[in-house]
Amino acid sequence: MVESINTKVDLVIDATAFTGLTDYGKIMIGDKGFEFFNSRDKRKFVQIPWEEVENVIASVMFKGKWIPRYAIETKRSGTFTFSSKDPKKVLRAIQVYVEPSHMVHSLSFFDVMKRALKSIGKNKNKKQNKKQKKKK
Repeated sequence: MVESINTKVDLVIDATAFTGLTDYGKIMIGDKGFEFFNSRDKRKFVQIPWEEVENVIASVMFKGKWIPRYAIETKRSGTFTFSSKDPKKVLRAIQVYVEPSHMVHSLSFFDVMKRALKSIGKNKNKKQNKKQKKKK
């Protein structure tokens, strides 16, 4: 059995971790960090101390009415993606320990497409400028 890093627990909620395959379990948010424990396999768990959290990225849709998933980006271990029954409650509990400036929205599908089109346009301009310089 894995020992919790938290001494005081603020929230426990059913959740899904997207680590390769989907893992079902419980999220525990407490005073020392964010924890996910798999309900079937006790060896599959994620423990992230608050000092290790770089950003919390929320996928927000329909102007904040629906948050399908959120991710915790760490300083060394990468990004962990989760979803839960009540994501707003989870994000509010995380906000107590993580600065609001480190809690960000992910880009929407249309924002990603806009950036792609802009970068294609910039690349064309660079190529045209290089061709013009070679002619001179």
